[in-house]
Amino acid sequence: MYSSYLEMSVALLENGFKDAAAVITGTSLEVHVRELCAKNGVDVEVDSKPKKADTMNADLKKAGVYGTLQQKQVTAWMDLRNKAAHGHYGDYDYAEVRAFIRGVREFMLKYPA
Repeated sequence: MYSSYLEMSVALLENGFKDAAAVITGTSLEVHVRELCAKNGVDVEVDSKPKKADTMNADLKKAGVYGTLQQKQVTAWMDLRNKAAHGHYGDYDYAEVRAFIRGVREFMLKYPA
């Protein structure tokens, strides 16, 4: 039993499942970005459809929730998650997934939803 998806990601990574850890970490990030939008009055839908994570990330930057450097970091993390979700497993390694998990955890603490 895990208390959070990030905790599950750590366990997966420690047991050799870097790809699953990356996907779950990315999902956690996307959920958090969506919650940050809701908290800060940023629309999460366009034409009654959910916004893409990258659009929400840009909107949070425009709203002043965080700056350009943080926006670029979130974009890079979302790219890693997309690579994992679409089978591009050789494009990243265990160390990058470990840094991804750590970074997302710190992001969530710095920008609580």
